[in-house]
Amino acid sequence: MDFIFIEELRVQAWVGIYSREKAAPQTLELNLTFGVPDSAAEQDDIADTIDYAEVIERIRKELAERHFNLIETLGEFVVKLLFDEFGAPWVKIRIAKLGVMKGVRRVGVYIQRGRDGVSLPPVTS
Repeated sequence: MDFIFIEELRVQAWVGIYSREKAAPQTLELNLTFGVPDSAAEQDDIADTIDYAEVIERIRKELAERHFNLIETLGEFVVKLLFDEFGAPWVKIRIAKLGVMKGVRRVGVYIQRGRDGVSLPPVTS
């Protein structure tokens, strides 16, 4: 399986349980890795792979329009989006809220999922 990665994607999202988090969207940083068919490289055709520009646009649109109480739920939403709409067989995502607490650079979640029996590569940071 080949993989596409997107690193340090900044998005505006409505996420959180505290009143300050519900008052305005927050900047999140996403790091994504997702599986793509090997045929993409073999055929040299964008139609055989997942277009990362479309993934980025879709994530930005959805996260700007929805509210999530938990960053974990937001992460599962993005994983499901990649499975259901883009056909990714495997997804790893790391999502971080930036500077939400004094003295803390990031707070976030890491999710790794395979779909339909797809085995997962070893966890790496």
